[in-house]
Amino acid sequence: MEDKMVSGFSRWTKEEKIDWLSQSYLDQDHEAKDILKQYWNADPKLQGLHDDFIENALSNYYLPFGVAPNFLIDGQTYVLPMVTEESSVVAAASNAAKFWSDKGGFNTKVLGTQKSGQVHLQYRGSTEDLTSFFIENKQNLIASLDAIQANMKKRGGGLVSLELQDLSDRLDGYYQLHATFETGDAMGANFINSCLEQLATQLERLATVDGRFEAHTPKVVMSILSNYVPDCRVVARVSCPVESLAQAGVNGRRFAEDFVTAVNMAKENVHRAVTHNKGIMNGIDAVIVATGNDFRAIEAGMHAYAAKDGQYRSLTTAWIDRENNFHFELDAPLALGTVGGLTKLHPLVGVSMKILNHPNAEQLMRQVAVAGLAQNFAAVRSLVTTGIQKGHMKMHLLNILNQLGADEQEKGAAIKHFENETVSHSSVSNYIDTLRS
Repeated sequence: MEDKMVSGFSRWTKEEKIDWLSQSYLDQDHEAKDILKQYWNADPKLQGLHDDFIENALSNYYLPFGVAPNFLIDGQTYVLPMVTEESSVVAAASNAAKFWSDKGGFNTKVLGTQKSGQVHLQYRGSTEDLTSFFIENKQNLIASLDAIQANMKKRGGGLVSLELQDLSDRLDGYYQLHATFETGDAMGANFINSCLEQLATQLERLATVDGRFEAHTPKVVMSILSNYVPDCRVVARVSCPVESLAQAGVNGRRFAEDFVTAVNMAKENVHRAVTHNKGIMNGIDAVIVATGNDFRAIEAGMHAYAAKDGQYRSLTTAWIDRENNFHFELDAPLALGTVGGLTKLHPLVGVSMKILNHPNAEQLMRQVAVAGLAQNFAAVRSLVTTGIQKGHMKMHLLNILNQLGADEQEKGAAIKHFENETVSHSSVSNYIDTLRS
């Protein structure tokens, strides 16, 4: 087998990397090389900025940047920037926003903004010794963070609490320092990790000279923030009388009852819950990417929260109260930032923040949660009425036409033809074949 190992790759120029990739893995495909270069930014300064985001950058991978208008959130109208490749997401969000705009809009409440991290320890000595050591040295540990916390404290953030947790009943010798933080408008990952590593260093330094640990010394295994943020949450809700839900010949009461039943099914059935929550993330991820936040961290935290009671469940809840009012609510753990990271580097993130009226972290939490609730409402509404494919495939029509190489005239004819026809890849392909013949 041909040896394709390479050394010093990260130090090569971008041209050299592309040439090597073309020769070793692309069979000298000049079209592939041209595509990589085609997506370079014409402005060398901007391209250099993008190249510095990651190692071994070769090109830029474009995704559509769009907006969903008419979001009435806590009495103020917003346009939400969204970055996504899924055809129906922006349309569904916009549709849901318009639907609720004359019914009071979306209301939100931030339940907390605290984040946490842990110093994970392995210790097989006396629990009493470790506990007494921690109590005696707790203030010393906290004081060791003074330099790191100075600027964060000026902004109202910093360490909130520090406690020792005994987890040895789950894993032999497992203890941790559990630290809780406020990080203001920063997501705070780098700050939290720096604090945790300092706590770990100080703990080991103090333990080394403590007589209680001559036989068994606490060992730091790792220090890292947690993306599970049950104390950094926001609730988004819509409410209206059930009769206000009447639409296109659908009885409001019947729609509300079917909708509540569908959400309850996602509460109790993991197969449905996963897809249900994926729909929520369609909206949330799109706004998170547009605002330069970490969608992977948010995804992990949201899904962990969905399984907090031991079974994976829907993140949204729907009910009808005694006064015949319909309520639909999302409880979302969202650790977001509006300063630091890409939020100040990527030019389009700057545009997104301006579109959102320069939100602080709490305001962005509200806006992102609303995007998830709107997306979920649109999806469940389709499921219990027309079915998900009717609207989705209509939006997917242009993708199919582009795959088939349709020209503008063919696209126009196909869009008109499929206004009242079922869209599928085969039906569109057959129609284009008919046009061309």
